[in-house]
Amino acid sequence: MPLSTTSNFARPDDAFRAIVEAHRGLTDEQSADVDAALVLILANHIGDIDLLREAIALAKRRMIDGQQQQQQQQ
Repeated sequence: MPLSTTSNFARPDDAFRAIVEAHRGLTDEQSADVDAALVLILANHIGDIDLLREAIALAKRRMIDGQQQQQQQQ
């Protein structure tokens, strides 16, 4: 199964809101813990190591690209 990078949610804004709301009232450390737990739960749900590796690489690439864009704007 290829990695899906387009929204699979009928209402993507609701999914975004649910994630944001999960962090409301938490400390930075608690938010990081929730994020880590969510990643592990969803990675287990996917259950495909190759797909997980592809997703990790994409996330890192997006982070690096975002940092480079910020540097170019400064």
